[in-house]
Amino acid sequence: MTPPTPADSPAGPGGDAQPSTVEVTCTEQGDTAQITVVGELTDSARRPMVRVMTDLMLSGTPLHRVVVDVCAVTFINSAGIAALVQLQKMGQPRGIELTLAVQSTAVTRPLQLSGLWHRFPIIDRRHPDGGGS
Repeated sequence: MTPPTPADSPAGPGGDAQPSTVEVTCTEQGDTAQITVVGELTDSARRPMVRVMTDLMLSGTPLHRVVVDVCAVTFINSAGIAALVQLQKMGQPRGIELTLAVQSTAVTRPLQLSGLWHRFPIIDRRHPDGGGS
């Protein structure tokens, strides 16, 4: 539903370094929405993710679950983890469950090391059979 949104922070002065970009898209099906994040999940991803979550909550569609698909995230840092927690806190008062769909250790390992792995319901796509918890 929402078109891809490049991260709001451009590359630093000089422009030689490749800008850190993230794409955030959203689809809805019934009472579930999926926010897909592609690229680096850092502070630059927070604003587009919060914007999509806010739009979902203001749309009037009753949501029970938001799946944040981070399978295509190549890097996550503490600011990215904080953005996920922020989305979860936004949905809690409305009874919206925030679930993470993960596929790589680039995301799972920082969540496990931070102790936040068990904070979120997880769809674990690391296994070839698609099994998960």
